[in-house]
Amino acid sequence: MRTFIALEPPPDFVDELAACSRQLAGAVPGRFMKRATYHVTLAFLGEIDEGEARRAMDALDAACADRPPAPLVPDGLGTFGKSRDATLWLGLARATSLMDLAERVREELDARQIPYDRKAFRPHITLARRARIGRDALPDLAFPTPAKASAVTLFRSFLDETGATYKPLYTVALDGRA
Repeated sequence: MRTFIALEPPPDFVDELAACSRQLAGAVPGRFMKRATYHVTLAFLGEIDEGEARRAMDALDAACADRPPAPLVPDGLGTFGKSRDATLWLGLARATSLMDLAERVREELDARQIPYDRKAFRPHITLARRARIGRDALPDLAFPTPAKASAVTLFRSFLDETGATYKPLYTVALDGRA
């Protein structure tokens, strides 16, 4: 099964991000993501089996124990890829607690020998794929108000011609309690 571990933004943040995305969709051609897919990937695991999924759940328990909610502070737009076929995203500030959480998740995955994509963690939320970024200025955007994410989830990803659908497999709360 194709999987990843991600922070889930709170509903108010998602509402504001969806409004921002609608503004962008009027100025940037591309395949904009459904609001139900907004997340901050902490580790992309790719194809894993059921045993590895169980160990990933254990890794989440260990990584998230005693951790407070993670700050989500918008920090501008960015892209991966070429301007004619880009992934457009909202960047998030590299708050120490957010970066530490991602590092801890990866350490716990390593401890359980669960493979994952080892690219450096760059906190962002994907807004569009196959975006064509022109030279014209983008509209003034109202980025979401800073918020805190209080859930980390192991998701299963299903791909088809319309894009990705995510199914939560296991969620751990970030509440800072022992």
